Amino acid sequence: MNVPQQILIVEDEPLIAMMLEDFLEVLDKGVAGSVDTVADALHRISAGGVDAAILDVNLRGGEKSTPIAERLAEGGIPFVFATGGGDDGLDPRFRDRPRLQKPFTMDGVAKALESL
Repeated sequence: MNVPQQILIVEDEPLIAMMLEDFLEVLDKGVAGSVDTVADALHRISAGGVDAAILDVNLRGGEKSTPIAERLAEGGIPFVFATGGGDDGLDPRFRDRPRLQKPFTMDGVAKALESL
């Protein structure tokens, strides 16, 4: 099984996004981009070079990351949901996807990526 190498981060909290970038660097992964809106994420995915993604479930302005999950699933690109809560914000179609619980740890990020 190939572990993804270029990871897209979709996170609306800049400090959390930077922490994830640091974790990925330590784990010898590349950051395919760090975005904070659905539109930016969809644009980045269309540009290519994304092996996997970490998706914050709830984004700024009440946006949900569901359209991003749909695009990734259509393209066969694995992803993990980052959430501080339970299943409440998840679209039922994606409740079987891996989760990364907040607050993040290096070990948690590593295990989430390995599960993809």
